[in-house]
Amino acid sequence: MEKKMLINGMMCPRCKATVEKTLSAVEGVESCTVDLQARTATIVLKTDVADEKLFEVVKAKRFTPVQML
Repeated sequence: MEKKMLINGMMCPRCKATVEKTLSAVEGVESCTVDLQARTATIVLKTDVADEKLFEVVKAKRFTPVQML
């Protein structure tokens, strides 16, 4: 299963790495890849994870999750 999230506030490779690491650490997430230009994170799941949980961890790192695409 795959989800894609639109995120505001990512501007550099460090932001990209932070979001990838943060989302990859969520239980049930297999991997995460961020596209800085598109402002998206593609999240590959092992098990279903609530969108709210994914938004919560991104907000905790001071980025702004906009919506799931």
